[in-house]
Amino acid sequence: MAILTQVRDPRVQGVTVTRVEMAPDMRNATVHVSVMGSPAQQQLALRGLASSAGFLQSQIADRIDSRYVPRLAFELDGGVKHSIEIARVLGEVLPAAAAGPEAKDHPQEEA
Repeated sequence: MAILTQVRDPRVQGVTVTRVEMAPDMRNATVHVSVMGSPAQQQLALRGLASSAGFLQSQIADRIDSRYVPRLAFELDGGVKHSIEIARVLGEVLPAAAAGPEAKDHPQEEA
C-alpha cells in the first residue's frame, strides 16, 4: 500500500506488487513488481522504486516487530504482461472460441 499511496516519485506509476520473496534470515526481501507500459517506463519505475527503498523500509519498520528490517530489492515480473499477450494472441487465433460453443447450439431468441 505504501508504494501506491505514499511514494511521491513520479517515476513510480502503474506498479503492482506481484509477490515478495524473503531471505530465511529476514534481512533481505526481493519485491517482484509488474509495471504496465513500455520497457523504458518499466526501467524508469524500477529506478524510482530503488530510490524509494529507504522510505519503504522505514514504513515496514513501523509495521513489523522484528529484529531486522529487510533490505528491499525490486525486480520486474513479466508474468502479467506475458499472460495478457498470450490472451491477445489466442483471441486472434481462436475468435470463434470467444463466443463459446453455446452460441452455435442456441441462437438468441428475439423478443
